[in-house]
Amino acid sequence: MRKKKTEQRKWSVEDFDGWFFAHRGYHGGKDSQAPENSLAAFSRAVEKGFGAELDVHLLRDGHLAVLHDSSLKRMCGKKGTIEDLSLPDLGSCQLGKSDQTIPTFEQVLEVFGGKTPLIIELKSVGNNAASLTEKVCQVLDGYDGVFCIESFDPKVVYWLKKHRPDILRGQLAMDYMKSRSGLNAAQAVIGTWLLTDFLTRPDFIAYRFSERRNLGNRFALKFMKRRGAAWTLRTPEDLKQAVEEGLWPIFENFDPGNV
Repeated sequence: MRKKKTEQRKWSVEDFDGWFFAHRGYHGGKDSQAPENSLAAFSRAVEKGFGAELDVHLLRDGHLAVLHDSSLKRMCGKKGTIEDLSLPDLGSCQLGKSDQTIPTFEQVLEVFGGKTPLIIELKSVGNNAASLTEKVCQVLDGYDGVFCIESFDPKVVYWLKKHRPDILRGQLAMDYMKSRSGLNAAQAVIGTWLLTDFLTRPDFIAYRFSERRNLGNRFALKFMKRRGAAWTLRTPEDLKQAVEEGLWPIFENFDPGNV
C-alpha cells in the first residue's frame, strides 16, 4: 500500500464524544439469539442508537471476520482458531445456541451503514499485524461511517501511524503486572506503562476501567493529551463515572439509555 503523504484526518476524537459504545454489539450473552459480535447484536446496537466496539481477525485466505477470541472453543464449541478458517467455513461456525454464525467484517459494516460510530479492535496473531491492518484499511476505504482503529498490539498502532496517519488510532492497555496475559516481565512493564506511546503516538488510550488510575495511563491522558476510552463498563455507576471523567464509555450487559 502506498503511504499517505497527507496528515488530514478522516475523523477526529470529537466525533466519538457523547456516544455510548456497545461492547461486541448490544448482545444478550453467549446463549441468547443475539450473542456477542453477531449481526443480530450489531443490529440491536444500531436500533438503540449506540456505537459499537468489535473485534476483527484475518482468516487464512485473506478475508476478515468478526469474533473476539482467536480460539473457536468458547463461542462456537469447535477446535482450532479463527485464523485457520477460510471464508466458506464461517457459515458452519454457529455462535452459542443461536442461529447466528461468525460474520465477515464487510457484513458488519453493512449493518451499521454509517449510522453510528465504530471502535474497531484488530486482533493480531503471530506476525500478521501488518497484513491484518492493511487489509482492514483497504476495506474501510470504501466505508463512509465514523470509525477508529485500536489494538493491544503496538505493531498495529505503529503501522497505522506510518502508513495511514489519516485514520484515528488507539492503544488498548491494562495492568499487565496483575495479569501477564502471556507476556514476559519486560513486555508486561512496557504494556502497563504505555512505553510504546512515544513511538506509536496513539490518538486515544483505551485502558481497562478498573485499572485506569495507573500512572502510565494518567500521564498519557494528562500530559500527552491523549483522549481516553473505558472498557468494559458493566454497571450504570461505572458508566456515570466514566462519562464524568470524559472517557468514551464501552458498556456491556445493561441499557445505558436508562442511566
